[in-house]
Amino acid sequence: MHLSDLHLGKRVNGFSLISDQEYILDQILTLAKKERPDGVLLAGDIYDKPIPSAEAALLFDSFLTRLCKSGIPVFLISGNHDSAQRLAYGARLFKNMGIHIASAYEGRVSPVTLTDAWGEVKLYLLPFLRPATVRCAHPELADRILGYQDALQAAVDQMEVDVSGRNVLIAHQFVTGANRCESEEISVGGLDQVDAAVFRAFDYVALGHLHSPQQVGGKKIRYCGTPLKYSFSESGQEKSVTMVELGAKGEVEIRTLPLTPLRDMRCIRGTYLEVTARPFYEKANPRDYLQVTLTDEEDIPDGMQKLRIFYPNLMRLEYDNRRTRENRMVEAACRPEQKSELQLLEEFYERQNNSPMSREQNELAVGLLESIKSEMAEAGNHKGVPE
Repeated sequence: MHLSDLHLGKRVNGFSLISDQEYILDQILTLAKKERPDGVLLAGDIYDKPIPSAEAALLFDSFLTRLCKSGIPVFLISGNHDSAQRLAYGARLFKNMGIHIASAYEGRVSPVTLTDAWGEVKLYLLPFLRPATVRCAHPELADRILGYQDALQAAVDQMEVDVSGRNVLIAHQFVTGANRCESEEISVGGLDQVDAAVFRAFDYVALGHLHSPQQVGGKKIRYCGTPLKYSFSESGQEKSVTMVELGAKGEVEIRTLPLTPLRDMRCIRGTYLEVTARPFYEKANPRDYLQVTLTDEEDIPDGMQKLRIFYPNLMRLEYDNRRTRENRMVEAACRPEQKSELQLLEEFYERQNNSPMSREQNELAVGLLESIKSEMAEAGNHKGVPE
């Protein structure tokens, strides 16, 4: 069972999601007891902050304890939102209870071995890595580790993976070509990207860091996504748990188990009179977390307070009219240095066409951008220019 990015203790637009997280963890535990996996892989960002709140820590303690009582082993790593040292507190004691926690990276990653009908499976637990961390652990390579790609490659190389056997990696990095959401921590210019080729020695790579469920460079490299929606850019997604079954060497089957939240995160739009009409707000749970976009040309006085009479968990109120469309055209051209190539292309497309790119167009754009980057890198290598 592959999970990641719980972000326990997270607040969105001032709303605490701790009750929603408790609800979804109960649902995951029910699925775990039904499926009886050989292990639960937690690929980082357990907490939303390096020093989690007391209620977040207690919630995770309860989750681990119940998994342990069910006899289901747990394998977990820290993400960029976690403190690797704090998360690994008591790791040597927990190991005896089937809870395997990756320590802060110090240069070596020793695998945990599982056995099934086809033999051994080596599980490598690699916490979130920054180049500085790997340079510190491998001073002899410091002058060659210039970025995230070099750092991750060095960490994987030291594992000395036996490719004749079956190997699984749990990691928390951003793989080039994957799609991001608003709720993720963005690195300026995509400096934290790594190429999927660095994972070629593994039969399955359980990734965390990105919040949308997706596969990158083939089905063996997968982001399971968050169990809950943490931004309105995820409103159209169905959250799930990823189940991975390894057969003989090279055989991997993946399926997803849908999750149903306590409160959904949705976007609705219309005039003030439309969205406050009883037939409209009774169509779905009015207690969902909502972004309401009003299309009235004039702002509604105290609109947020008035709408919360109908939608108590309203998080965001926006307007879509002539004034806001003019403002968006100005804002879209601002701060290009803080945006990725894909974000700039999406903004350009929307300005030209007055509508966002479709999913198919987005996927095509990602492929074209990666092809261009690859050709530029190859041309640079032929000229002796560092990639």
